[in-house]
Amino acid sequence: MKNRPVPALVIKTGAFLALIALCVYLYPLVESNAKFHFQLGKPWTYELITAAYDFPIYKTEEQLSKEQTKAMQDFTPYFTMISEASSNHHLYIISLQDKSMLEEQQHKHIAIVQGKRVHQIVSTQQLYTPKSAYMQLGYEVIPNLKLDSAMTAHMQQSILSNIALTEGMVQAGEKIIDRGEIVTDETYRMLTSYIRAEDERHAPSQQLGLTRLGVGLMSAMIIGLFIVYLIVFRRSLWEDVRAVLLFCMLCGIMVLASYLAMRSKNAVFILSLIPFTWVPITARVFYDSRTAMMLHLTTIALVAMATPVPYQFLMVQLVAGSITIACLKDMSQRAQLATTAGLVLVGMSAIYTCILLVTNGSLRMCSGYTYLAYGINALLIICVYGVIYLIEKLFRLVSSLTLVELTNINSNLMLDFAEKAPGTFQHSLQVSNLATEAAKKIGAKVLLVRTGAMYHDIGKMLHPQYFTENQADGINPLLTMSYREAAQTVIRHITDGEQLARKRHLPEAVIHFITTHHGTSLVRYFYNCEVNAHPNEEVQEADFRYPGPKPTTKESAILMMADAIEARSRSLKDFAPDTVRNMVNEMIEAQVLDGQFSQTPLSFRDVEQIKQVFTQRLLVINHRRVQYPTLNNQ
Repeated sequence: MKNRPVPALVIKTGAFLALIALCVYLYPLVESNAKFHFQLGKPWTYELITAAYDFPIYKTEEQLSKEQTKAMQDFTPYFTMISEASSNHHLYIISLQDKSMLEEQQHKHIAIVQGKRVHQIVSTQQLYTPKSAYMQLGYEVIPNLKLDSAMTAHMQQSILSNIALTEGMVQAGEKIIDRGEIVTDETYRMLTSYIRAEDERHAPSQQLGLTRLGVGLMSAMIIGLFIVYLIVFRRSLWEDVRAVLLFCMLCGIMVLASYLAMRSKNAVFILSLIPFTWVPITARVFYDSRTAMMLHLTTIALVAMATPVPYQFLMVQLVAGSITIACLKDMSQRAQLATTAGLVLVGMSAIYTCILLVTNGSLRMCSGYTYLAYGINALLIICVYGVIYLIEKLFRLVSSLTLVELTNINSNLMLDFAEKAPGTFQHSLQVSNLATEAAKKIGAKVLLVRTGAMYHDIGKMLHPQYFTENQADGINPLLTMSYREAAQTVIRHITDGEQLARKRHLPEAVIHFITTHHGTSLVRYFYNCEVNAHPNEEVQEADFRYPGPKPTTKESAILMMADAIEARSRSLKDFAPDTVRNMVNEMIEAQVLDGQFSQTPLSFRDVEQIKQVFTQRLLVINHRRVQYPTLNNQ
């Protein structure tokens, strides 16, 4: 049995569920103290916190470290007497290594153990090394004391374990801190102790289960809103599995990076470095501004659930995303990324400063490291060009930057096109201009249709002599063939063009224009000639029809119309408005009746607007010129 393809709905559902699962899995890994962001000597920016139960105030790590250091300074290491090294010179001799250890740890005394009892306490100043003993006695001796590392370690651990970890208690109902109050040493210890008590008080399994449930439900609601947007406003994207997978991948990567960053002690700083603007930039380059904004909002909402400063994070990233999408509304140059990076830096810094003024009434909490993070973040925007390239290859998409590069008439392929088939090249440029104006009128993808128009006839490069626009000498080789052969020769430029495009690694979106710009229409000239030449015979239309497929997008439909209109306009002798208008109506209506646009989302309104644009454009291009007068005396 053949393997059935996985339904698209299953793939899309799985992708969104995987994104929710990622949030649920990662959220509990975020450190508890990261949920509050506070600094010593800075105002408390959250609501009033009151103790709901008694809990001890834990000493800070710095306090414990100082107490442990002091305890170790008063500690006496334990040494045992080496019987075989004993002599009657009555000196206490230790190895150079043990002497260095005592000096490094600043010990003042040692305890000499005999059996299991301390025999004597000796000052470290009374100890000799083999070298100093030799200078005292005049002959070589060996150490007679050896460090008892086991007993020393045991006694050290005993002393350290007796150091109290807490000092004082916070009683139930006691206020810990209120909004706007400065975080002092005392309140800082109370806050960290409160967070620790919260973690220890709740049963880990119960707390983790409820946390995962809440995160899962909230993530599902946020992602659900994005799904509703796609279904209601961007149905074509919802039906595109690649688009859904790309959205989930972009969102998932940012969530993963953010949640891992928040495990750091400098969570806010590292979080500010993550370029969330990559998400709207990528979505805008491949799709549209509204989808880019919705995806950006979905991403930062998922991340904000775990951030220590959600209000600040949301406002800063909302401003950054909005500026990015506005600047890249029509992204056609790499330089736009640099401009966008500068404006994003200004916007992020400005909104951060405003938040400080709103929440604190001053700039006392202003951190230069935050502005530095925003600067690095802005620089990373420029690096998104490489990300876009990778996504193009991975998802077989085409970006606006790639389309701009393809429209460069100085590229090798375009130069070959202009040299080998100059007439067709000029025809393609005119078709591109017509199609571009029509795309602007009905809101289609202008850059895509412009690029597709420039490449739609590259198949004629292989045999340019068969097409009238390239026959400068007036000789037409098609006239020496039968009508069927001539039709097949003309039709072949579709397959030739597709093969050439794949050989030159053109994107699939551009190849689509090559294969669909004639749809399944008839090569009307040779078909009519064949019918007229054989009136009593049945002529097979299939021999005179292009292989297709038919256009499936607004852009490919516009190109099909523009191509036919531009070619037909070259045969007009009279460019009066009525003549041009009738010709445009006749050509497009024939394509409509032939069912060439049955698979496109074009509306009747779109078709009428396209007709108007083509008519106006042709009249402007072919307007009558003023005849220059000659001199009377010549």
